[in-house]
Amino acid sequence: MADGSVADVVSLKGKVSADEWQTRVDLAALYRLVALHGWDDLIYTHISARIPGPEHHFLINPYGLLFEEITASSLVKVDLDGNVLQETPYFINPAGFTIHSAIHAAREDARFVMHLHTDQGVAVAAQAEGLLPLSQHALIVLPSLAYHDYEGIALNLDERERLVADVGEKTLMLLRNHGTLSVGDTAANCWIGMYYLERACKQQVMALAGGRATVLLAPDASQAEVRNQVSRGIGGALAWPACLRKLDRELPGYDA
Repeated sequence: MADGSVADVVSLKGKVSADEWQTRVDLAALYRLVALHGWDDLIYTHISARIPGPEHHFLINPYGLLFEEITASSLVKVDLDGNVLQETPYFINPAGFTIHSAIHAAREDARFVMHLHTDQGVAVAAQAEGLLPLSQHALIVLPSLAYHDYEGIALNLDERERLVADVGEKTLMLLRNHGTLSVGDTAANCWIGMYYLERACKQQVMALAGGRATVLLAPDASQAEVRNQVSRGIGGALAWPACLRKLDRELPGYDA
């Protein structure tokens, strides 16, 4: 890496396949949206995307860039063994590779995987009861939510098997004492899942500020009704173009 700036990166537009370029643009947009919402953690945490095709190559953030700096061309292409497959001035975070490679390898539908360390996500992940049915956002999330116990910084490749077993076929996860995770077959669905999970966690932290005894849980019948209503998924296709328009206004340049 030269001076660590995106100016060191040569544009890959027109130099990679159309599918890879679109995946790069969508993934860069996810990074910028996380930054726009204040959910980033300096240069840490990760979002990854599998490039369409049989090779199981995927893209992840260049280690050292803030999420607001990431562009489609600066994303790093790697294989499931963590080998960098392109000329780039950057390298990747091995902890990000551990978590993301496990899910990409195990789940054909895991095109996009997002992992965050937000204050509210970590707070709820550290609560013994986990996410409670306190809000509509929580009720929407709960049918898709799994849990994984904390094992330390994710550098141990042995953890991948346990992580995959815990997530199962769910699309959202609370990593105990650690943070949040979202899996999506599209960037839109990965984003909307994380949006609802993060909002639900923030609402829970605010509600519990008055004490657990004062909190009103949603009635069982209402919880069952929402489970039925979201059984076909949350759906992010309609919100995604609006989010991209917001990015174009407030944090443009991700598609370079």
